[in-house]
Amino acid sequence: MEAEKKQKAPKKNWTKGLQAEFKKIVWPDKQTLVKQTVAVVSITAVLGVFIAVIDSGILQLLNLIIK
Repeated sequence: MEAEKKQKAPKKNWTKGLQAEFKKIVWPDKQTLVKQTVAVVSITAVLGVFIAVIDSGILQLLNLIIK
């Protein structure tokens, strides 16, 4: 029986700790969330285009070298 009690105690402590950490979370307001989302999507799109252009340029260069 003592072994069972020892196994259950860490779960309770873990869940209490988890609940305490969740109470510390500060969720952003809607305006901040929208601004950050737009920033992330915009930067991702710009970097995607940049990488595609670089990749295409390298491909063309390699095709010239191989031929």
